[in-house]
Amino acid sequence: MSTHSSGSPVTGGSPAPGGRLARTPVSGGGGLRQAVGDSLIVARRNLIRMVRIPEVLIFGLVQPVMFVVLFSYVFGGSISVPGFGLDAAGYREYLMAGIFAQTVTFATAGAGAGIAEDMHKGLIDRFRSLPMTRGAVLTGRTLADAVQTGLTLVVLAVVAALVGWRFHEGVPKALLAFALLLLLGYAFTWIGALIGLIVRTPEAATSGGLIWLFPLTFISVAFVPSENMPSFLAHIAEWNPFSATVMACRELFGNLGPGYQAPGAWPMQHPVLASALYSVLIIAVFRTLAVRKYRSAAV
Repeated sequence: MSTHSSGSPVTGGSPAPGGRLARTPVSGGGGLRQAVGDSLIVARRNLIRMVRIPEVLIFGLVQPVMFVVLFSYVFGGSISVPGFGLDAAGYREYLMAGIFAQTVTFATAGAGAGIAEDMHKGLIDRFRSLPMTRGAVLTGRTLADAVQTGLTLVVLAVVAALVGWRFHEGVPKALLAFALLLLLGYAFTWIGALIGLIVRTPEAATSGGLIWLFPLTFISVAFVPSENMPSFLAHIAEWNPFSATVMACRELFGNLGPGYQAPGAWPMQHPVLASALYSVLIIAVFRTLAVRKYRSAAV
């Protein structure tokens, strides 16, 4: 320890060759209260940035709206789904849960690109110099992305209503379905956060965040029933975490056709519970990996 002329202590440094103290990053203390406060501060920073760059939100809305319109009117009446047959209106009922789930998971690419950009610009190093908890930067970023995803879901639900989609099981169950969607989206942003920390550029994070999402979302029950797939793909689709949330939403929205019989796989028989368990497990695993990578990458 050394002191200024005023006698105040200075810690956290070691003598440099010229006799000056070399600055070392300040690591925040622990405590749940500080962790929550730090995370909310970072989340606020990212939300302000989102408001100042509205085209990011606008462009994020274009793709899901296009999917709603194209799938509803191009494939509606061409794909047979259980309980509805080839009915176009029935397919729109069946489709929307898949579009909602696809939208929240595709936010993963944006989360990864944002973190990769912060790393590339050195912003993460600046955060590291502040007395804040280690996971606050990533938690704040993922919370801000969850808010953006929620706004996207609101707009998407309005568009879905305009093309004929309805929920039939009451408002409480519909709200629970949207809560499961937001939980899934939040879980997947942690995967995006890990990708953003691993790659070197925002462009690579965007590509890396999308390349695995396409098979995840299309080898599922989002757009076609698993009964229409080859048996080995059907098993993958039925145990896919994405499929569990889609089926949970269909059940809670009341968008399953008359006499529908769910596949025998456990996630399809208990989709609400499976969706929640999958999302919590993904958060637990990938938040741990992302925070660990953040600590090593930012040193």
